[in-house]
Amino acid sequence: MLSRLSDRLARLEEIAAAALAASVTLLILVNVAFRAAGSPLYWISELAIFAMIWMTFLIAGAVLKRRQGIAVTLVADALPGFAHRLLMVLVDLAVLVFAVLLLWLCWRWYQPLELARLGFDVRAFQGETFNFIYAENTSTLGIPKFWVWLIVPWFALSLTFHAVVNLDEALRGLRDPVEPFRPPRAGP
Repeated sequence: MLSRLSDRLARLEEIAAAALAASVTLLILVNVAFRAAGSPLYWISELAIFAMIWMTFLIAGAVLKRRQGIAVTLVADALPGFAHRLLMVLVDLAVLVFAVLLLWLCWRWYQPLELARLGFDVRAFQGETFNFIYAENTSTLGIPKFWVWLIVPWFALSLTFHAVVNLDEALRGLRDPVEPFRPPRAGP
């Protein structure tokens, strides 16, 4: 069940990343047209940058879920069945450790409990923690940057979930002596 949920989440991330890729293209084309007309819209450039950042994080979660990241597989391909499956468990464990560490760092960055304890008073939060995450606005859009940066905690949470599911599948593959576990390969 968790595997199907992880697959669906990865598919939603892919769809959202594709939509953002299309929006980046459209935003850049609109900005080129306005620049050619002599009146550039600077906020379009900033919006395109933020859309590209979100697209990158969303697709990275889906790519790591499908184990299709760029990798040098020379050693893994040379290993026999059990050793290969054990290496895949270690790789999935390393991804999970990274994801949990990133999730913890995001928790420390946003400090939601401290913000809530201070009654969501941003100035009191800044004075108490010297954390100014909620105060900085984007250059041209004028929205608080923490809204844009929310993609990082989303990525950390999504990657943690995908990594747990992948590790579970790899551990089940480790116990299966008949069929060697081989992650799907990207490309031709």
